[in-house]
Amino acid sequence: MTVSDGVNRSRPGYTGIVRQWTGVRFTALTLAILVGGLPGTAATPAQQTRVALVGGTIYTSPTAPPIPDGVVVIENGRISGVGQRDAMRVPDGIVTLECSGSTITAGFWNSHVHFFENQWNDAANIPAPRLEDQLRAMLMRYGFTSVFDLSSPWENTRRIRARIESGEVAGPRVRSTGAAIVGDGWMPPDDALVALGVMLFRAPVVGDAAGARAAARALLDAGTDGIKVFPVQPSAPFAALTDDTIRAAVDEAHRHDRPAFAHPTNAEGLLAAVRAGVDVVAHTTPQFGPWDEAVLAAIEGKDVTLIPTLKVWQHHLRDEPAAVRARSASTSTAQLRAWRGVGGAVVFGTDAGGMNDYDPSDEYALMAEAGMTFREILAALTTTPAAIFGEAAPTGRIAPGQPADLVVLDGDPSQNVRALADVRYTLRDGAVVYP
Repeated sequence: MTVSDGVNRSRPGYTGIVRQWTGVRFTALTLAILVGGLPGTAATPAQQTRVALVGGTIYTSPTAPPIPDGVVVIENGRISGVGQRDAMRVPDGIVTLECSGSTITAGFWNSHVHFFENQWNDAANIPAPRLEDQLRAMLMRYGFTSVFDLSSPWENTRRIRARIESGEVAGPRVRSTGAAIVGDGWMPPDDALVALGVMLFRAPVVGDAAGARAAARALLDAGTDGIKVFPVQPSAPFAALTDDTIRAAVDEAHRHDRPAFAHPTNAEGLLAAVRAGVDVVAHTTPQFGPWDEAVLAAIEGKDVTLIPTLKVWQHHLRDEPAAVRARSASTSTAQLRAWRGVGGAVVFGTDAGGMNDYDPSDEYALMAEAGMTFREILAALTTTPAAIFGEAAPTGRIAPGQPADLVVLDGDPSQNVRALADVRYTLRDGAVVYP
């Protein structure tokens, strides 16, 4: 089978609202050397040292043959060489990490996260060790070196990003849409958000094309990396924005050369998003049943990407009978299978932050149940999001000159995709950011 790694260019307490809203270990000293400072501090480019990952099986891309007993050489935060050990010269004096028995890939993207839990509130003043611990537990622990936040209070999220990029704390590359664009009365009341442990923030409310265009422009002018829109209300009575309203927001994002995301809610919302030219659909919709031929026909041939978020439905149904959970899993995996069957691109995302179970291993297993191979899942984690969102970011490949965003896995994901969550080390720009 040929694997496409590009883009088709032609908490407890959360459940109720969602139902309504539909090798080798190192000494502390060695690890401190590798991260370029004391444990708990971030490594700036000036601090980084020269490192070689030695002995692992390297997947330089989702399509290339693996390199057994491989070596990745990192200098000044970038990859300077990659190849088989017997063909590579490791520079003298370089720090080596023995990775025999491990799997090495490019750093992962989680293209659907949220920074709106209360733990992120007042991000400018969260003590650096605590902020880094939170980022590590949610993201770097699972190999995520790049993330796209799909709705949160933008000024707060940009402060998280600023503290990471300044080198004050270690963390992933962060992109954000800021708050999602919604219709009037669509957001939960404040007391519900408080009960859910979610920060209070105002989403842009729109009712016509002019309002949607202005809302999108305000977000983008404030520095967001894209926009997110709800075509359909996420709870009964499932009111809808007009096509012109959705298209106005999408067109404004495209005028800024930024992607537009949509939370579809149901098949009608999905169809409206596709008609409006949305770039990324942020969920499947199993609670509303299978996607019929009309939906699939509308998707076919369109340059639109899906973030399946299969695990999130299981999480929100965790207190329901097993038969209910099984029916939801069957429907969501069938939707993903059908999407891929008409040529739709897929990127990986979990809705972490929208749920407080951050472990992505069930997501990998459900994607495999939907028929995705290890290499196809790896593409959804690396090259496909890099192609869609990348700009000057890493390409999702291990190659000389690329930023050294890397994941070292203890297992073999080609044999069991759950091993994609069995992370030994996460490196960003050549610095160890997990553990």
